[in-house]
Amino acid sequence: MKTIVLVSALVAVAFAAPQGSQAPAEPIPILRQDSQVNGDGSYQYSYETGNGISADQKGDLKKVGDVEALEVQGQFQYPGDNGNIQLSYVADENGFQPQGAHLPTAPPVPEPIQRALAYLATAPPQPEQPKQ
Repeated sequence: MKTIVLVSALVAVAFAAPQGSQAPAEPIPILRQDSQVNGDGSYQYSYETGNGISADQKGDLKKVGDVEALEVQGQFQYPGDNGNIQLSYVADENGFQPQGAHLPTAPPVPEPIQRALAYLATAPPQPEQPKQ
């Protein structure tokens, strides 16, 4: 039993050891980094690294109904297999809204469905049926 535990421990240590090809040889430099936090709750930050990663974001407090909410706008980019991947976004009372050329888009609505939706939009409301 001791042998099984010892062998299992050695195998676990071997798999947990850092792999030589995965770790970068030298640290990636930070070329630019700016950050500002204001007393009113607004902020902005940006950075750029030596391997092509960059991001910037700003946030402002916005009145939504009776409460204040944070409205955030930003973008980031990083090198991908087929060139740079870039994503811009807004996050507000309508949720997170990303935009980017690499994001999938919904297929077009088929014509029969469009006609049915148009008909339903112009049809008079149906009377409610009494519950049984």
